[in-house]
Amino acid sequence: MKNWLAVKAVAGRELSKVFRQRGRLISSMVRPLIWLLVIGSGVGSMLQGGQQEGYLGFLVPGIVAMTLLFAALLSALTLVYDKEFGVMRMMMIAPIEHYWIVIAKLIAATIIAMVQAFMLLVILVLIGLIDWNIALLLLIPAFATAICCAAIGGLIAAWSKTLDNFAVIMNFFIFPLFFLSGALYPVSQLPALLKYVVLINPFSYGVDLMKHAVPAAASDFSVLTDIAVLGGFSMLAIVIACWRFSRESVHEPLFHRVTGKKP
Repeated sequence: MKNWLAVKAVAGRELSKVFRQRGRLISSMVRPLIWLLVIGSGVGSMLQGGQQEGYLGFLVPGIVAMTLLFAALLSALTLVYDKEFGVMRMMMIAPIEHYWIVIAKLIAATIIAMVQAFMLLVILVLIGLIDWNIALLLLIPAFATAICCAAIGGLIAAWSKTLDNFAVIMNFFIFPLFFLSGALYPVSQLPALLKYVVLINPFSYGVDLMKHAVPAAASDFSVLTDIAVLGGFSMLAIVIACWRFSRESVHEPLFHRVTGKKP
């Protein structure tokens, strides 16, 4: 019981910080809308006839997935932020297993990502790109994708010692994850070498799962394949992140900063 109370407290802290920063939530809509309306329209203008509107519809799952990816990864950053500024020391001395801190942070990251995705879906409905039926259908695959993205963020954060370190690793992973996922183009049209990269990219299966809910976006894998890969990867990534975070050697520097002793 005390573990879940701790999870509720840690996750609640993260959520309250985000919802107090309404400007952050609003500004998070700028990136996907730029991709959709500027880049999507630009690429679509090279297509003939009604293919431009069809391409914008094809982009919807990828843009929603991109919102989930950025939101979840940036929310997982708080694991490193709290280490850097000493908040983590107070959490570490609490009478709970350390991996519950990771679980709480990832729950918060998933919820924050879903809030931003829901806001984007409302905007897409209002501008007439999708209808409410499609928006509601997208929520379930978006939730599965959000968990996967949060797991990726937790995995990166568990190995990052500083904010700079996290930023470098995140930038190294985030763009290949997005560009090589089928979010911007059908996987079937990629060169053979890039297809193999897409197949080992867990984010690809989140994008594909959302494509099943959008008639304009042809999927590349079956629903069962998408769910199996997303579920399997998410569980494995969370277990590894919890194991890494629970190791005492990872947190020794936090307490040596206070005592002044060298590791």
